Amino acid sequence: MRKKRPAVASIFAASTLTLLLSSSAWAESKPGANWPSFRGKNAAGVADGFATPAEFSVPAGKNLLWKTAIPGLGHSSPIVWGDRVYVVTAFAPGDAAQPSLRTGLYGDIASVPEDAELKWDLLALDKATGKVVWQKTLHQGKPAVKRHTKATHANSTAATDGERIAVFLGSEGLHVLDMEGKLLWKKDYGKLESSYFAAPEAQWGFASSPIFHGNKLIAGADVLKGSFIAAYDAKTGAELWKTDRDDVPTWSTPTVVTEGGAPQVVVNGFKKAAGYDLETGKLRWTLSGGGDIPVPTPIAGHGLIYLASAHGPASPIFAIKAGASGDISLPDGVSQSEHVAWSYNRGGSYMQTPLLYGDLLYVCRDAGVLTVYKAASGEQVYQQRLAGGQTGFTASGVAADGKIYYTAETGDVFVVKAGPVFELLGKGELGEQALATPAVSEGRLYFRTPGSVIAVGHPPAAK
Repeated sequence: MRKKRPAVASIFAASTLTLLLSSSAWAESKPGANWPSFRGKNAAGVADGFATPAEFSVPAGKNLLWKTAIPGLGHSSPIVWGDRVYVVTAFAPGDAAQPSLRTGLYGDIASVPEDAELKWDLLALDKATGKVVWQKTLHQGKPAVKRHTKATHANSTAATDGERIAVFLGSEGLHVLDMEGKLLWKKDYGKLESSYFAAPEAQWGFASSPIFHGNKLIAGADVLKGSFIAAYDAKTGAELWKTDRDDVPTWSTPTVVTEGGAPQVVVNGFKKAAGYDLETGKLRWTLSGGGDIPVPTPIAGHGLIYLASAHGPASPIFAIKAGASGDISLPDGVSQSEHVAWSYNRGGSYMQTPLLYGDLLYVCRDAGVLTVYKAASGEQVYQQRLAGGQTGFTASGVAADGKIYYTAETGDVFVVKAGPVFELLGKGELGEQALATPAVSEGRLYFRTPGSVIAVGHPPAAK
């Protein structure tokens, strides 16, 4: 008897389902390929498995793969999925004057006195060539809040799970699109004021980035009024939980930590760095005593959660046991406890997220002072200045192929050998200012400068 052929629609549906189910498996089977959010998976900042260059020069064309002009400004880091690179930008349309940056080491708290209408766009670039595949406008209008002279109106990094892309623009909303730029859902939170709590008129702009974990999209905002951390159904946008936070405006991105029991969402903070149950949003632990404007994202490994901050009178580093519970704040003069493996009152970073690479924790400060610790014990291994002390370092360090890349605001990239002894392997030259943290994928580094996205790496072997 002749067998009936399955309907074409059924074949297509089955094939589509297989493709969707395999996207996450593909991500896991190709470590070092996808860089799905700020600092990559779990904000770890590591993409091993491929050879990366110790030296490059964009002006000279050395190890330059491509350079693509991007309109406007954005400290939004590139993210990478499959054969595409995604980046967010904000720019004045038409012939209007474009926004500019003031870089360097300074303490001016002023906001930029600009009143122009802007467009917030998400761009998809071809990973191999840099060609713009598509460009979608997420929002257009006058910014609801001002920005700092060193900030932009597109500070937050996009995130993807391979099926969706999320972009959090603060007062301009949370936008979730499919991989071809079609809007799926969005949230409007009204005005989210990221100002200096001691001088609220000093508006500095929004910077916390979203992250995906499983079927959830996590987004948070520590602002002057209405601070929160929330989880949404990634597919529909339905709110799964939303927990209020009582803290001053901060610029940190949350991290999902899976060590130490049930997964938790960890948030840096001044009044309350905290861990929240991933499934319910219920508070698990709190920690006070940090710098008063935390920026670094929490990172985790070796059963510990690492937090750093460095604004105001305090600049601590904390190594918190992942299973911590309750109020784990340390009394004055105490550096460890049942829940805190080790800590230092001084030495934390203000802008940069620390880097855990192997058994060492690398912490780089704004002026380029790099301090390395044994991750488990906190014992200091070495301290080294990367530049002359007059150069700012805002971008966080990333690691690959036994190398650590630190990008100065001048566009000079210091390539440091990973390990217990300092060794400068080489330098990179972008030829433009750079404040965004680079992405790393399959041996290539993707840098976002005020005017470009730049890919560097070893040239492909001739066939």
